[in-house]
Amino acid sequence: MKNSLIALGFIFFGFCSCETDEKPQYNIDFTFESFADFKSELTKIAVIESEAEREFLLSQFWDTLKTRKQIPFVFEDSVAFLYKGEATSVSWAGDFNGWWETAIGYEGIPVGLSNVWINEQKFPIDARLDYKIVVNNNWILDPANPYKQMSGFGPNSELRMPNWIYPQETILQTGVTRGTLSDNFTIVSNASNLNYTVQYKVYTPYGYNELSNLPVIYVTDGHEYSDDAKGSMIGVLDNLIFSGQINPVIAVFIDPRNPSDLSQNRRLDEYSANSKFANFVADELVSVIDSNYKTNANADSRAILGTSRGGWNSAYFGYARSDKFHLIGIHSPAFDETIIQNYNNSELMPLNIYMSTGVIYDTQNQARSMKTVLDDKGYPLLYKEVNEGHSWGNWRALIDEPLIYFFGK
Repeated sequence: MKNSLIALGFIFFGFCSCETDEKPQYNIDFTFESFADFKSELTKIAVIESEAEREFLLSQFWDTLKTRKQIPFVFEDSVAFLYKGEATSVSWAGDFNGWWETAIGYEGIPVGLSNVWINEQKFPIDARLDYKIVVNNNWILDPANPYKQMSGFGPNSELRMPNWIYPQETILQTGVTRGTLSDNFTIVSNASNLNYTVQYKVYTPYGYNELSNLPVIYVTDGHEYSDDAKGSMIGVLDNLIFSGQINPVIAVFIDPRNPSDLSQNRRLDEYSANSKFANFVADELVSVIDSNYKTNANADSRAILGTSRGGWNSAYFGYARSDKFHLIGIHSPAFDETIIQNYNNSELMPLNIYMSTGVIYDTQNQARSMKTVLDDKGYPLLYKEVNEGHSWGNWRALIDEPLIYFFGK
């Protein structure tokens, strides 16, 4: 590689001495035997004093990385975040530093005389992380990275470490027979509970007319779990049911937004151990679903699933309404100390619990505290930690696990 770069330099010099202005195109095969090798080759180009030569070689180098989808550049557990462009300041913010644009250690450094900025990090070899680049105080997607993951606030660029495996269950498999997702329904909660209108959608599995006695999973933040760009849960359900990994199941996607003003999201109030919301779902919405669909009305066949504060809400349902919900699904729980102590101080309840968390600026501290309590109490628990942050990229890859755990054949 080193010899090929030197040879390319001589080719370029030969081109410069020609009288024509037509620039030949070179097929450059930049290969790297280590992270240090990559850094060395980039630096060699970046310190070339001739601006024309430097920019020509750098363009070839950069285009090669882009074509191979190697920006950011990753080798084993080492990462080089890269940005190419004129700027006065560049930094990286994302799952790995709590989205702090001024986090120490994530500032970009110009490479040699070039307009390439670099920041070097190490992450677990199977990590997957969302990020953005902050250029002159402006937050942007990484223009050289084709991988993106939608969040609740729009798209982010995505860092994929070498051993991270794309969740194939989120891609609709060939030949899969599909269930049906309804349009929005509305229900007006009574005055003793929420005293306002809630909207929701209902997923029924393929062949529903010939089925009966179906389990039901209620999903908070349902508009995001059911979104193909976020949770992708509809496709996951279709795949798992078609492949026989789970029994057919009904899913109720509860939307926390005000139906009259979708910009008003009520999740922070509804999911914070709110007895009125829990009673609305358990007493009002469950009654409507059981009356209108072919459900198994036993609490052993009824699940609640949520993420972040919705994970706290799921745990609260298990604590406060175990008469109706025995299957408790929790992704990255934003627990407070009270709900953990509620489980610690109560008798063993008839619950079966799934809980997951990322361990990179996610909810691992709260999840681990709750896990200790649940293990000590003897609860059936499937627990999962992943090298990810607080994002839909984390949760969508783990939607299949509670479904298989609760409803698997």
